[in-house]
Amino acid sequence: MEAAIVFWSKTGNTEKTARAIRDGLEAGGLDVDFMTVEEAGDLDYFQYDLFCVGFPSYQWSPPGAVTRWLKQNHTRYAREGRVHVNAQTMKGTQALIFCTYSGPHTGIREATPAGEYAGQFFEHLGIPVLGEWYIVGEFHGDEEASTRGCLGDIRGRPTEEDLRRVRERAISLTRRL
Repeated sequence: MEAAIVFWSKTGNTEKTARAIRDGLEAGGLDVDFMTVEEAGDLDYFQYDLFCVGFPSYQWSPPGAVTRWLKQNHTRYAREGRVHVNAQTMKGTQALIFCTYSGPHTGIREATPAGEYAGQFFEHLGIPVLGEWYIVGEFHGDEEASTRGCLGDIRGRPTEEDLRRVRERAISLTRRL
């Protein structure tokens, strides 16, 4: 089975998470293509058994580069006649969305809209989203947001323990494919 992991990371939190997912998927027996959004171009979701997309939450949304990439692919698939009203779930490709967040104001609620938004680009194609994974990451460049927000002191997150749990979840995910 083959998987792709496409991610965007500014501070390294999402890249660390992407690498942990890659390690887990490979440990579970998948061949993994690993790349940034900028490297992915018009990569075809449908050539993979599992397509993973990761990014940080920026004000309840994916970063601009991720949104542009998702929209470009959606437009291409629409031109190809693959986007349908009430799209039936397709067999084959499945998706995983992962989102790092700091949530200084409202916690995970600052991230879930971003994950759900990204998932819609797959569901409109009939690609089921197996999960939206939310991983706490340090708010780089703002000590107050990383120490006094509603999540408490999140400096250094994701920690090695956080990443170990992500790897284990990825291994477990391979058993469901």
